[in-house]
Amino acid sequence: MEVKNRKIFIVGINSFEFEDLSLNIQLILKNTNNIAIPESYFDELKNWFYTSKPIQKKLYQSKSDNDLIKWLKTRSNDVVLISRGDPLWFGIGRILLEHFSRKELYFFPSLTCVQLACSKLKIPWQGVKCISIHGRETDELLKVLKAKNENLAIIPDPNINNISFIRKNLVELQLENYYDFWVCEKLGFKEEKIRKLKINDPTPNEISNLYIVVLSKNETSFPEYQYPLFGINDNLFKTFNDRPNLLTKKEIRVQILSDLELPEIGTIWDIGAGSGTIGLEALRLRPKLQLFSIDKRFGTKKIISENAKRLNVFPKEIFEEDIRKLIRYRDEKFLESPNRVIIGGCDKETKLFVIQEISKNMCAGDLFVLPIITYEVLQEIQSLFKKLNFQINLTFIQIQKGATISEGTRFVPSNPVFLLKAKKEK
Repeated sequence: MEVKNRKIFIVGINSFEFEDLSLNIQLILKNTNNIAIPESYFDELKNWFYTSKPIQKKLYQSKSDNDLIKWLKTRSNDVVLISRGDPLWFGIGRILLEHFSRKELYFFPSLTCVQLACSKLKIPWQGVKCISIHGRETDELLKVLKAKNENLAIIPDPNINNISFIRKNLVELQLENYYDFWVCEKLGFKEEKIRKLKINDPTPNEISNLYIVVLSKNETSFPEYQYPLFGINDNLFKTFNDRPNLLTKKEIRVQILSDLELPEIGTIWDIGAGSGTIGLEALRLRPKLQLFSIDKRFGTKKIISENAKRLNVFPKEIFEEDIRKLIRYRDEKFLESPNRVIIGGCDKETKLFVIQEISKNMCAGDLFVLPIITYEVLQEIQSLFKKLNFQINLTFIQIQKGATISEGTRFVPSNPVFLLKAKKEK
């Protein structure tokens, strides 16, 4: 890589006011004749260099493409390249480092648009997940949305209607009520505008090319009327902030509820309940059931209680305890023997222990349903049920959901699950 005896100053800006620049940057601009300015604000910035005694400047209107690189390589004297915010944050900086020596490059970052947006929205930005879809594939956006980060900042492509695109992704992933949707335009400039859009609001007709989208988690409780009787969307349940996917997905949950053959009256144990989704939805279908939700993770009782409130159902008891301990002392805990048992988030040894102990008091027609991820665990548990004289039914579920990407629709797979249904025989 050829190193020239010149400097390339990359200056990030957040304002069209020359006086807002530091004195050091002002001096660099005054003493440098080769100036590259992005075309999106070329007309605004060229006025900086037209004074009563104009200095002969060579202003280059940049599209941040290969022509810019060629122009920079032809300059033998110092050059200033004006950028937006921090040029090393989803900006031109990465491209420059690929074509020029580090010795030639001098970066002067300004505040990023995400910093400015978070300051206006009063969001701590150290935990914000940032992603750019400007000139990039949109597959990564799907991955980030599925992870349910608390706050997201998305740098869109100004040449594409990314607002409609992002909102469509949210609907497809059942996240339309999970986030507040903010459009932040011309941050730091006099024309700055911040708008909160509802998922069904029409896309604004006039949007500046200088905008970002911020998605902030919505903590609002949802009114009861939004809940269907059966097959409740995942986003309508409260989960852990640091583990937003700790719940059984709707498509798996629907099949489990079907396999449970829910009686009108009886007792159901939801073991490893997580957010409580399966047991609570069972109560919605059969309100007279006695539900015991059990999970040893700290904080699960609060989560399950909130979800019960949202669904307007009433578990018999929520235990934030280890199931092994509960079984040993179930008489003291007034834990009634179950007719239906779901065993979810437990390790293999716990599953085997629970099956051995609970099955002793089960009657003909009582049953277990277990979602299982690995084939090896499935084999061992299936073998135990056969020894205990249970009738076994197996289902393998692989779900793929359509999601919009820049080129059309892609089907995104979820992790496959084995469902084992074991019914006590006579």
